[in-house]
Amino acid sequence: MLRKSISFLMILLLLCSNMSLIFANGSSDMAVLDKVALLEKFFEGAEQTGPLVERISKLEKEIWGKDIRGSLVARADKLYSYCRVNSESEPSFLIKMNAVEWTLTNMVTTEPFKLRIENLERLLNGQVGTGSYENRLNQMLEYAYVAGTVTLTNVTVDKDNLLKIKLITPLSTRTSRPGDIVTFQIEEDIYIDGSLIIAKGAQGKGKVNKVEGSKNFGRDAQMEVNFDTVEAIDGSVISTLLGEKAKEENKSVAMAAGASLAGMVILGPIGIVGGAFVHGKEVTIPAGTTIYIQTQETTSLYGI
Repeated sequence: MLRKSISFLMILLLLCSNMSLIFANGSSDMAVLDKVALLEKFFEGAEQTGPLVERISKLEKEIWGKDIRGSLVARADKLYSYCRVNSESEPSFLIKMNAVEWTLTNMVTTEPFKLRIENLERLLNGQVGTGSYENRLNQMLEYAYVAGTVTLTNVTVDKDNLLKIKLITPLSTRTSRPGDIVTFQIEEDIYIDGSLIIAKGAQGKGKVNKVEGSKNFGRDAQMEVNFDTVEAIDGSVISTLLGEKAKEENKSVAMAAGASLAGMVILGPIGIVGGAFVHGKEVTIPAGTTIYIQTQETTSLYGI
C-alpha cells in the first residue's frame, strides 16, 4: 500500500512538472507573439499573418536590412528592445522617430512608422527613400541633430502637471454610449527642466463611463468621461485625469463649449427652467474642443 502511494505521488509530481513546462512554453510563445504583433502595428498599422519565423524575418529585413541569427525568442526580444527600450546611451527607434518628426514638423503623429518615415522623406527630399528603416531614419537624424545624435535626459514628471488637450472624438449625450473610446491629442509641447517630455500631437485615450439623456422637468443630460492616459515622447504611458487643478483652468473653456466640467463628470448647462414638462438640454462637445487635464501620479521617463 505504501509503495502504491509513493508511486502515485511520483507520477503526480511528474505530470505536474510536465504541465508546468507546457504552460511555461505557452506563456513564452504568447509573449513573443505579443511583441511581434505590437511591432507590426507600429510599422504597418496592423498585425500581420503567417508563420512566426517569417514575420520576425520580415521585420528584421525591413528594420535592419538583414536576418539576425538566434532563437525566435532572442530575435523577438532584440527587435522589441531596439524599437521600444530606452537608455541614456541608446535611444530607441521610437524616441528617435518622435524626435525627428517633432524637430522637422513641430509635432508628432500617430500614423504607422512606415508612413511617418515616408512623409518626412518627401518633406526633406521630395521623394520616398529606399533601404532599411534604420538607415533611412539615421539619414534624417543627420538633418535634425548635431552628429545625428538625440540626447536623452532622465526626467521626473510630478503629479498634477497641467496638459492642454484637443478632443478628437466628439462627445454628445445623443450619440455617445458607455464604453465608447475617447481619443484626444496634446495641444502644446510639455517641457520639464528644459527637456521635451510630451510633444504636441501625442495621442491620449479615455472612455465614456456613463450617459444620461435629458429629461422632463428641465433636468439636463449628463455624461461621465475618463481621460485616462497620454503617450510621452519616449513611448511611456502617463496616467491622467480631470482633477481639481484642471477644473479651474477649464471654467472659461467649459462655458464656451456649453458645458460645465466638474470632477470626472461633464454636465449640461445649468439654468432655471419653468414648467413641469419643459425638457432639459443635451450635452454636445464637438471635436476640436480644447480643455485641460492633469497628470495623475509622479512618473519617471526620458525627455529630449
